[in-house]
Amino acid sequence: MTRQHTGLFGWLLALVVAAAFSALGVWQLQRMHEKQALLAQVPPDRSEAMALAQALRVPETLHWVHDRLEFISATVLLDNQLRDGRAGVKVYQAARADGGAVLVDLGWLPLPADRRLPRIAPLQGRIEVQGLWAPPPSSGLALGSALVETPQPQVWLATRLDFPAIAARLGLPANALAGHVLRLDPASPLGYTRDLDLLPNTLPPSRHLGYAVQWFAMALAVLAIAAVLHWRRRRGR
Repeated sequence: MTRQHTGLFGWLLALVVAAAFSALGVWQLQRMHEKQALLAQVPPDRSEAMALAQALRVPETLHWVHDRLEFISATVLLDNQLRDGRAGVKVYQAARADGGAVLVDLGWLPLPADRRLPRIAPLQGRIEVQGLWAPPPSSGLALGSALVETPQPQVWLATRLDFPAIAARLGLPANALAGHVLRLDPASPLGYTRDLDLLPNTLPPSRHLGYAVQWFAMALAVLAIAAVLHWRRRRGR
């Protein structure tokens, strides 16, 4: 291979690597904007809470919901949920209202060192609740089965919230269970320890911006190194 061909190959390689780093930077910026948009949707005033049926008609928008729900004795424990550095599970119980069914986020419970699941006492009957209509926790990579049975009847351990799979367990049509969840108001006496953090166990927008800057800096560094090597090669000739 001649020097000219070697130099051309080096530039092509540098451009490919720089383009890959830039694409990762753009993806980080997109994630930052998506999360900023989500946080900006949080309604400031709970006095404008709506019924669940209204929230179901605009499913991708955050709302305060105030309604009476009929709770079903079916509970999903979402695994690998951290709170204050402790491992635990988030407790979701299914409930019905006019217009459909929804998973209600009842809060977080810690797991002991032996990972023995807590005994769950499901809510019963029709209960008045208030909470934030919000997207579910990020599921990450969908590996393996989403739900596994536990020794307690009608309680499943989940690695992610797979709504069609949960609906099938409840004997509901695949699209009958809403793709958002109702995050119970922390002021409510129902449920367990909880908050309304919309980005639990994930990166805040500022971290995505930091990673984007790093990827773009690496892309520039690759091009700068290629330019220096090219200049030295020309001087050597």
